[in-house]
Amino acid sequence: MSEQAQTFRPGETVPESGIYECDCGQSHRWNTSTNVKNHTFPPLPEDCSGGAWVMKDPAHPAG
Repeated sequence: MSEQAQTFRPGETVPESGIYECDCGQSHRWNTSTNVKNHTFPPLPEDCSGGAWVMKDPAHPAG
């Protein structure tokens, strides 16, 4: 069973620096955003059918 990723809406505070992608499931390269901890998430691209951002790659992975 896979673990469901936490989603973040535009305007919410970024909990961890890293690269986030939209949650539309299409993995569009242009629907990613590099976000910095404690900043706010930007709006999703106009052509995106998703509703939130999902962590793709953390800025400082553990290990």
